[in-house]
Amino acid sequence: MSSSDNEDLVQAALEARSRAHCPYSNFQVGAALRTKSGKVVTGSNIENAAYPLSTCAERVAITKCVSSLENKDDKKIVAIAVATKLDDQFPSPCGGCRQIIAEFGWDSNCQVILVKASGATTTTSIQELLPKAFLPDVLIKE
Repeated sequence: MSSSDNEDLVQAALEARSRAHCPYSNFQVGAALRTKSGKVVTGSNIENAAYPLSTCAERVAITKCVSSLENKDDKKIVAIAVATKLDDQFPSPCGGCRQIIAEFGWDSNCQVILVKASGATTTTSIQELLPKAFLPDVLIKE
């Protein structure tokens, strides 16, 4: 799947970006993910006056996905697009978001589509962004 196959995710992430609540940093971020079953879920960053309580767009989308979709395949992420208003460089998920994407997208080697303000994209994968991730199989022993 190329980034052109994920144009709907790019557009959804750009749209989600406009719904960001970021009165302190004014740094709008939108995310849109696709589940294994094909559903698309969006999120935008939500800042809080107590900065550590702020939530990244990627985590908002993943939280919505996991908490609202019932099918097991709906909780497996195959692609996520992240859009900001940066145009001089591509955005990239923070370390915490990389870990959460890995939790739900490692098995599919989730595509991570990075979107500039202009709509230009580049695609990588969660395994490239977070090699040697801490994964559930470390904790779950049968």
